[in-house]
Amino acid sequence: MSDEMNLDALDELLEAEREALLTGDLVKLTEMLPAKEALMNALNEEAPTDLPALLELDGKVRRNQLLLDGALEGIRDVAKRMADLRQMRGSLETYGSDGKKHNIDVATDHSVERRA
Repeated sequence: MSDEMNLDALDELLEAEREALLTGDLVKLTEMLPAKEALMNALNEEAPTDLPALLELDGKVRRNQLLLDGALEGIRDVAKRMADLRQMRGSLETYGSDGKKHNIDVATDHSVERRA
């Protein structure tokens, strides 16, 4: 594949990656990774000379990295919130008159009593 074809293919892939990041399509992102790595490796081997095109691609890579960082931060926040909610179901944190934190374990019974 020529320099120009690789640059065009990577440009299209970066645009598709941006769209996947904006829509939250994590499956599509993982499917794109092998093609992205192959195109990057091909460009590294060929050492393209089209500096303006490379600078444009660099900007798109940086933009997508910022979007990816934001997505990862959001996923971490959701995971932390879900862990906090799971913990709240099993115990209750209160403060006593002495100002110290106390945990009260709450036994949850998930069975249903049926009556005739």
